[in-house]
Parts: sequence; structure tokens; C-alpha cells
Amino acid sequence: MKQRRPTLAGLLAPQDDSPVSPPAAQSSPAVSPATSGALRAMGLTLKQMSEDAGRSRELQEKLTSGSHVVELASTSVDASFLLDRIPDHDDPAFDTLVESIREHGQEIPILVRPHPEVSGKYQIAYGRRRLRATAQLNIPVKALVRNLTDAELVIAQGKENLERQDLSFIERALFAHNLEERGFDRKTITAALCVDKASLSLLISVARSIPQSLIAAIGPAPKAGRPRWMELAQKLLGPDSLKAVETLVQDTTFSAADSNTRFARVMKAVTPANTVHRDSTWSNKEGTKLVSIVRRSGRTSLHFDEKAEPDFSAFLVDRLDDLYAAFKLRA
Repeated sequence: MKQRRPTLAGLLAPQDDSPVSPPAAQSSPAVSPATSGALRAMGLTLKQMSEDAGRSRELQEKLTSGSHVVELASTSVDASFLLDRIPDHDDPAFDTLVESIREHGQEIPILVRPHPEVSGKYQIAYGRRRLRATAQLNIPVKALVRNLTDAELVIAQGKENLERQDLSFIERALFAHNLEERGFDRKTITAALCVDKASLSLLISVARSIPQSLIAAIGPAPKAGRPRWMELAQKLLGPDSLKAVETLVQDTTFSAADSNTRFARVMKAVTPANTVHRDSTWSNKEGTKLVSIVRRSGRTSLHFDEKAEPDFSAFLVDRLDDLYAAFKLRA
């Protein structure tokens, strides 16, 4: 019997009655343990990098906002572009500060800003004596770091000194004068010194009237207040006054004396021996002495008691034009 050739349909048909199983789904290639570990490590590394970046941003925000105290090498902090103190070799309070920091550590941080011109360095706003003390002790200085404009820096510098009340009258006058010389407007200067316009004009006037070389030679003279510095400024207008002072400051005994003594010696040098003192006072109707009137060699100074009447001097200064006009029109 002749065999049939198998047809295509027969070859494709099932050979028995059992159902045809569906083709198995294609499985993914197997992942080796080494590959799986590498992926997990990469994920952890990326997470760590993200967390580190977040912490870095947080630290940077704390630094620039001044909310975080850091320790800096004293050599990394430069002076302010505007000094507020007159250097003086005779400063017992500084020696006390050094011993206090040596024994108890630096309790109050200084304020600095990132240096506007030198990468990696800082510029101090206030705390110069603390910086100098930590440098002498060869220890890091504790600091608040803030992003400050020039105006913000000098305002912070002035207000901190005002709160600590350790600047003498002439240092404040020189600070005001130097601010004006650097081009700061009166609004910024009054904010830095916390004074009114009349007081600011007086500070600048005194600083302009006395050569800065003489101020530096005398030093801060903390016991010599505003009236005595005003008197010195007037006496320096006299003939041969500056010549007498120049001879005095070259004396070796002058520089060896303390600052208050140096001021007294300068005042004596410019005061003529035959000066006639005619001092008096003016009181209001209640009997409160408000003005001291000092007359020296043809010059008269009015010294106001601003504790008794804080606004009287400013009131008078604002009306000098009207008073002078009335004086010229007097009968």
C-alpha cells in the first residue's frame, strides 16, 4: 500500500488528543549578585551626595546669615576698611581682656564678612580687640560670618561700639570724619553713630579742626570729653600753636606718657600763660543750669548739659541762621 506524504496541516496538527500548552513567557536575563550589589552601592552613594550637598547648603546659609558661630584662624581675618580706634600702646583694658580669654575662653564672637577682594579671607566689622587677643594667645577666633555691604558693615561697627561704650569722644569724631571722607552719606553716618544731625556736625567739625597726626600722637584720651577737645580745637587756631605742639610731641617723654597725660600736656602747650578765664553758666527759669559759657583769649564756647535738656543744643544749632539775622538787624 502506498504511503501518503504528510501534508503541512498534518505536520502542524497535534499528534494526540492532549491540549496544546501555550508558549512559555520569555523570562528576563538573570541578574548576578555582583551587579545587584553595585546598583545598591550606587544608589547609596547618590543619596549620601545629596544629603552632603543639603548639609553644605544649610551650613552656608547659617554662615552668611550670621546664625552660626565658626572658628577662624586670626590670620584669615583682615582689618575693616575703616578703623574706629586710635592705636595706643597704653591700654590696660586690653591686657585684662587677654587674661580673661586665656582663663575663660572667648565668650562673645566677633562679626566678619567674606572679604570682598581676597578669596578665602574675611574682613572684620567689629571685635578688633578680641581678634588681637586671640592672635596673641595663638588660638582660633570665634566669629559670626555675614554677607554685609560697606554701609551695613560700618553701621554694625558703629552700633557695637556704642553698645559697649568703649570709644572715646575723639575716636567717635574721627570715625564720623573718616566715614564722610569715604563718601558715606549723613543718613548712614548718623545710623552708624546713633546721633542726631547737630551732634554729627559737631563731631566732624572737631575732627576737621585738629590735625590727624596730632590726634594719633595724643591717642584716645578717654578722660578728655567733648568740651575739652572742642577747646583744644579752638586753641590750635591761635598763632604758633601748631609749632608749639610739634615741638612737644617730638619729646621722648611725651610718647612714654599715657594718653590722658599726653592730652593734658598738649592743652598746656597751647594755652598762653596770661590767659584770663571768665567762665559762667546759664540757667532756665526753674534754676537748672543748662549751658556753661567758657571764654578763652577772645573766644567763647557754649557747653550744653544734654542730660538735663537733651534737645536744646540741636534746637539752637538749627536756628543759628535766624539768630544771626536778628543779631544783624538789632537796633
